Amino acid sequence: MLQGKTPDGTRWPRGQKFTLSAAGVEADVAYRGAVLDARAMSRAALEGALAAWAAPRQVAPGDGVVLGELRTKPSGLADLARALEDAGTSAAEVRAAVDRLVKAGLLDPVQVAPRADPVPRPAVRWR
Repeated sequence: MLQGKTPDGTRWPRGQKFTLSAAGVEADVAYRGAVLDARAMSRAALEGALAAWAAPRQVAPGDGVVLGELRTKPSGLADLARALEDAGTSAAEVRAAVDRLVKAGLLDPVQVAPRADPVPRPAVRWR
């Protein structure tokens, strides 16, 4: 569903999870602060605050929502897409946001444990 190449050619394995990096934690706090400060103002003020948050980090203004979803626990692309679909965010937009956030150093891919080889079955002999 969400597997495939990113615009820069990166492929995330199925089941890959992401977590906030140290810089991501700081960016999440700054994002929430920008939203709270602009909440009582106009829509234009909110958009300006989010643009000011995003510009130095080289991400999109809406990418902070993904940081918020990863605040409490690591999640994969499918989980993030499900969590954000009610907000009108498509799976492709989630993937693009995750790619930007990883490239900016705000998200870290969680190390995927290598798959254990299945227990070999004994050979069946037919009579």
